[in-house]
Amino acid sequence: MSECKTVQDMIRLMASKIEDMADSLSDEQVQKFIDEILNAERIYVMGAGRSGLVAKAFAMRLMHLGLRSYVIGETITPAMKEGDIVVAFSGSGETKTIAELCETAKSIGGRICLVSSKTDSRIGRIANCVVVIESHRDKVKDESEEYEIRQMMGEHKSFAPLGTLFETASMVFSDSIISAIMEITECEECDLKGRHANIE
Repeated sequence: MSECKTVQDMIRLMASKIEDMADSLSDEQVQKFIDEILNAERIYVMGAGRSGLVAKAFAMRLMHLGLRSYVIGETITPAMKEGDIVVAFSGSGETKTIAELCETAKSIGGRICLVSSKTDSRIGRIANCVVVIESHRDKVKDESEEYEIRQMMGEHKSFAPLGTLFETASMVFSDSIISAIMEITECEECDLKGRHANIE
């Protein structure tokens, strides 16, 4: 039986990988991403699986900042218009459901912002803005099946749960974007609290 690492060791390993991700981030990509958000009339977010949970958390924080944000697929999400932006979280940039929705949004006249591990991907090729988050991903034959097949079947091998640190790194990245926007717009924490849900 192989020796099992402690939970503390795994946390430290994941933290070191996230630190590596921070070091690899492009200032130019990050600035363009922030500019797209601040210049948008409305922001639509989406992702599949765990990336979808990150997208929802990001939409909530954008709302706390006073921006008009929506989660694609929710029943109360309004029709998209030309000039609105989509922020898509997809590690592979190939996830079928997300790619198809991005293509539809693009045909309407929306702008696409992708947070991914790959620039050269189905979504990346039509995106107006791509932020590359380096992550350790298992190699697969067909990246487009990442969510539909791999996540449902649990076919993952690397040390992080479900084979990638992408979602964890994306969560840290998106929270950091919120902090950066707070600085730019001189938004105080009390302003965010004033928009926090009060019927829970």
